[in-house]
Amino acid sequence: MSTASNGFRTDNDHLRSNKPFELMNCFIALLRGVNVGGHNKIRMAELANALERNDFADVRTYIQSGNIVFRAKGKRAAMLANRFSQVILDEFDLEIPVLIRSAANFREAVEANPFIAAGAEQSALYFGFLSEKPKAALIEQLDPDLSPGDEFHVIADTIYTYCPNGLARTKLSNVYFDRKLKVSSTFRNWNTVQRLLAMSEESSG
Repeated sequence: MSTASNGFRTDNDHLRSNKPFELMNCFIALLRGVNVGGHNKIRMAELANALERNDFADVRTYIQSGNIVFRAKGKRAAMLANRFSQVILDEFDLEIPVLIRSAANFREAVEANPFIAAGAEQSALYFGFLSEKPKAALIEQLDPDLSPGDEFHVIADTIYTYCPNGLARTKLSNVYFDRKLKVSSTFRNWNTVQRLLAMSEESSG
């Protein structure tokens, strides 16, 4: 294997290897519960550096709540999430839930928001990304009248909520959904989702 002066493999290395060349794909990682109320403090710049030392490429972060766009080999988001969590544990000694979506899957989730077609105010829209698709029987047990004035839909592995009074006042919390659906969730507002979508498109392009 040949190595360039900067320490990286040269472009022709994959031709000399017995392993097939594998392209990098774009992903979005969502961390839950970091830098909230002084707990689970992680500087995003330090996290980006740690990830790039561990074979995650073109790492970009958005604000301090744990939103990361990156490229990596492979297509299995669950395996990448395990690697991602291990980096955080090794580098920061923190056990942080990490949810990863491919850029394509993320876009599909955004475009599937049922409140958009209904003309809802974008500032009142929130996305709850789930660790896995919940069982239909558990979705049916959710209370549509739990938080008067607020609405929600669960489609595949995403929760869409419309909270005109703000996320701080709604009873449609991630604690409620996690308990009822038996999955782990992390929520992002409309602006954050749109910014991550734009960043992923820049990385993919």
